[in-house]
Amino acid sequence: MERIVTLTLLLLTAIAAGQEIHLADRAALLSLRSNIADPRAALASWNGSRCSLWAGVLCENRTSRVIKLDLSGFNLSGKLHPSLCLLPRLQTLALASNLFSGGIPSCLSRLTLLKTLNLAGNLLSGQLPAALARLRLESLIVSGNHGLGGPFPSWLATSSSALAHLDLSSASFSGEIPAGLFHLESLKYLDLSGNLLTGTLMDFDSALDFLNLSGNRISGTLPCFSASVETLSVLNLAGNAIVGEIPTCISSLRALTVLNFSANVLEYRLSPRLIFSDKLLVLDFSSNGLSGPIPSRIVEDSDGSGLLLLNLSRNRFSGEIPPEITELRSLQGLLLADNQIDGEIPPAIGNLTYLQALDLSGNLLSGPIPVSLAGCFQLWMLRLGGNNLSGALRPELDALDSLRILDLAGNHLSGEVPLPLAGCKSLEVVDLSHNELGGELSGAVLKWQNLRHLSLSGNRFSGSLPDWIFSFPSLRTLDLSGNRFTGFIPDGNFNVSADFNGGGGPQDENPVVIIVSVSVNLAAGGRQVEFGYELRSPVSINLGHNEFRGEIPEGLIGLQGLENLNLSYNYLTGRIPGNLAKMARLRRLDLSHNTISGEVPAGISSLRGLETLDLSFNFLSGMVGRREGLRRFPGAFAGNPGLCVEFSGVGCRAATVEEGGVGREEEVEGGWISVAAFWISAVVSFYVSVMGLLCWGTTRGFVFRALKPHF
Repeated sequence: MERIVTLTLLLLTAIAAGQEIHLADRAALLSLRSNIADPRAALASWNGSRCSLWAGVLCENRTSRVIKLDLSGFNLSGKLHPSLCLLPRLQTLALASNLFSGGIPSCLSRLTLLKTLNLAGNLLSGQLPAALARLRLESLIVSGNHGLGGPFPSWLATSSSALAHLDLSSASFSGEIPAGLFHLESLKYLDLSGNLLTGTLMDFDSALDFLNLSGNRISGTLPCFSASVETLSVLNLAGNAIVGEIPTCISSLRALTVLNFSANVLEYRLSPRLIFSDKLLVLDFSSNGLSGPIPSRIVEDSDGSGLLLLNLSRNRFSGEIPPEITELRSLQGLLLADNQIDGEIPPAIGNLTYLQALDLSGNLLSGPIPVSLAGCFQLWMLRLGGNNLSGALRPELDALDSLRILDLAGNHLSGEVPLPLAGCKSLEVVDLSHNELGGELSGAVLKWQNLRHLSLSGNRFSGSLPDWIFSFPSLRTLDLSGNRFTGFIPDGNFNVSADFNGGGGPQDENPVVIIVSVSVNLAAGGRQVEFGYELRSPVSINLGHNEFRGEIPEGLIGLQGLENLNLSYNYLTGRIPGNLAKMARLRRLDLSHNTISGEVPAGISSLRGLETLDLSFNFLSGMVGRREGLRRFPGAFAGNPGLCVEFSGVGCRAATVEEGGVGREEEVEGGWISVAAFWISAVVSFYVSVMGLLCWGTTRGFVFRALKPHF
């Protein structure tokens, strides 16, 4: 019997291998190939007549007609040629993930048997042809074509439609969602995210499996999705204008794995009856106006829960962190930032051994950082900034060797750094600013070889800067301002960082911003949260408000990639190095409030990207010419009495404190204030004042009264 089955399979394989493409379909495919670009020669197999040898082509056994054409990911480009419309038996057309451009040909409506049309991830533009309404499409996917859009095609919502899978995401469709779409009983999968859609959200009549309307302008209140109680797995309404409260009926959706209502206008308290099934993997209510305490119970069974991500950030939650949250052992991301949560961090937080991201920043938390955090040995991000935490950093925290982002800024932490963090060798972003930390910088910092951003500003660090402080190859921002560092600025190791030397390029002129991205991989039963981050900041060095002495190092001024340099409020001496012209990307330079002398380097005028310049309150001398283009920096030279600033081209005046330096518009002829006019004005003012006082009877009597002796 087994031998008969084997022979049968071999026979069928031989028949299939010998099957020839219908001549008309073959001609249509060859015409398509000749009218598109195929740089990888992915269609090189389109030779001969055997269907099975043609890449991406499937033929029907009985008629030899092409019934499926799947060229997804072939790197093809060009227009969608009308030869596609000459395959009358085609049931599936998939051209996703290519570089096709132009419009969708309306002649596709001739393919009366077409059930699946997948054009996702191309460069298509225009509108969906209304002629496609003649087809009985079951699956229409045109996502990722940003030029494709216009008014939402109303024909997609007709009662005669057989659509089960509709994906128009990441495009430019606008207008209201047709009411008929909510009543389309065949619909199972709907993704309209990332468009410009408006209208009011209503309940759906069909039993949906997947619903994503995020990133639109949809308003209204949340329905119960009652027809999808047993089927709806993904519900994403993030980034809309939905108002009101979160109804408890949402928790009746028993199949939910992903629930995202973030970035709406939801408010009020969460009901204690809002308890979800153990199937829920992602819960994101961030960026709303939700208030009240965080519910102590989120899922039915904490031990059996598979919850991976809980994000309640940027709301108005108050009270303490419920200790029950630490029983959600599967959590990989716990994000409660920017609320009004008080109390201490639960000591049992260390039970979350799978935790990768913990963000409790921007709250009212107090007390010490619990030692138990060392139990979260997979932590990738720890953000506790902007609270009232106190105490010293415990040495147990050096067990967090996977930590890449550490933000403890804006607390009341004390003690020394970084000895307790010596083992955190993966650190890339460290922000310990505005605390009460002190002591000298230890060589343990050198273990952070992946360091990109370091801020210790606003603390009590002292001692000399070590020679290795600039020696990190990926360093982008260094902020040591507002401390008590002394000695000389080390002159060396400036050429190590690629960003300092122009390799990174400008990104953002704003202060440091860390954008954390979160994605959840649920494919093929996977249960994994993937975190990433983007560091947006200028390439900068800030050593201001310290006690540094000596001259400015030549190597520091010559850094070609530096955008911001602040050495203000120190005791620096000597001249400004003359190689400023090399700093082509410099946008902000602040050397104010030092004792720097000499002339202003001529190279400053060549820095076309310079937006802020402050050399005030030094001992600069010489002349700054009018033609050097520095008038756009008001007050940049104030407080330098020996510095003459030319205004009219025939003279200059001292950059005194009163005159505010360059940028002052009250110029007088010749660039000089008349000395004679000044003395005349002074004498007249004195005379008028004296005569006025003497003519006033009360004053005259007081001035000329006899002095009474005192013994």
